[in-house]
Amino acid sequence: MPDSKDFYETLGVNRDVSQDDLKKAFRQLARKYHPDLNKGSKESEEKFKEINEAYHVLSDSQKKAEYDKVGHNAFRPGDTSGYKPPSYDDLFRDFGLGDIFDAFYAGPGRAHRTAGADLWYETEIFLTDAFHGTKNTVEIPHMYACGTCHGSGAQPGFIHTCTTCGGSGELIDVQRDGYQEVVTISPCPACGGRGTIIQKSCETCQGRGTIRRMRRIEVSIPAGIEDGQFLRIAGEGEPGMDNGPPGDLYAVVRIKKHPVFERQGADLYSTTVIGRTTAIPGGEITIPTISGSATLKIPRNTQSHTLFRLKEQGMPYVNSGKRGDLLTEVIVTISGEPARKRTGWKGEALVALLAFIIASADLLLRLQREGALTPGNLIIFIVMFLVCYATGWVLLRVYRGIVGKAE
Repeated sequence: MPDSKDFYETLGVNRDVSQDDLKKAFRQLARKYHPDLNKGSKESEEKFKEINEAYHVLSDSQKKAEYDKVGHNAFRPGDTSGYKPPSYDDLFRDFGLGDIFDAFYAGPGRAHRTAGADLWYETEIFLTDAFHGTKNTVEIPHMYACGTCHGSGAQPGFIHTCTTCGGSGELIDVQRDGYQEVVTISPCPACGGRGTIIQKSCETCQGRGTIRRMRRIEVSIPAGIEDGQFLRIAGEGEPGMDNGPPGDLYAVVRIKKHPVFERQGADLYSTTVIGRTTAIPGGEITIPTISGSATLKIPRNTQSHTLFRLKEQGMPYVNSGKRGDLLTEVIVTISGEPARKRTGWKGEALVALLAFIIASADLLLRLQREGALTPGNLIIFIVMFLVCYATGWVLLRVYRGIVGKAE
């Protein structure tokens, strides 16, 4: 390569240049001559090949040493020709500018990718399901790529590449002012940034590129989950546009009210009713728990509304082997049975009858002392006794009906 230009002159640097300055010089020349910014310019393409070859040699310490020793004779024509020049975005990503560059220049096919929307769904479970963990199958409306147009939104054969932007979806305007240049990238007005132009919309999806169908998804619910918490199922949301990533599915868990237990975090609360025959001497009783039953020791002279705690008999913590506690409030009643079962309505009627007989006997003794106990008065007394007893019996049955409904 005797005719080749000196690599240092090609990059405009001295022989003792540092790697940082070498990289800076190459980057400035690449911005000026890169083919992506000079489409159709053969001169720029050849110039970029020269600066790319020079940087490829001088940035390698071993090749640079050989070049400094024997010049171009150290390299045969094929030594660097196999090195494919990087694209403009790959080039600047190598220099640590990838994130900035992606924000302003995405390149063909990446200009307007849009992530799919997230979906939210509520699923209802029992408290016992939240204790053990469960799996629920949910059915949600889901968007799928149209099978007719494969997501393009156009009738087959009625879509073509935009001639204005060449399919990139963007227009690049480069303005140079001496050693400075300003690159302006804007969406193509002809295709709206899609890179393609639809001549006739797809009849199946009405040009949307997607169709809605119901989809069944199994959601794994961990043990210990609380009401209102949600689970994220990645990638199960709406599909993205222009090959963008899909959204996520969020399943919100609702827990039904339990007839026995009330939940507060990982702790459970319940109520236990005992009689005085258990509260005064003390003893042991069996109470229900979320996982079965447990024995509760009642101390002597336990007062009503005393709160007892059973360790690790509550709900589990999510992703943990630990459990909360069960707190039960003990209510002490006079007896464990209602009054009407304890004495019976017949007992109450017998007591009322005995009281009536005693009052009647007292009245008869008074009449005898006063000499007014004649056969006629005795008959009248017996009739009045029977009438009063019958009336009392009827009133007692009415009272029993009223009190029984109240209980």
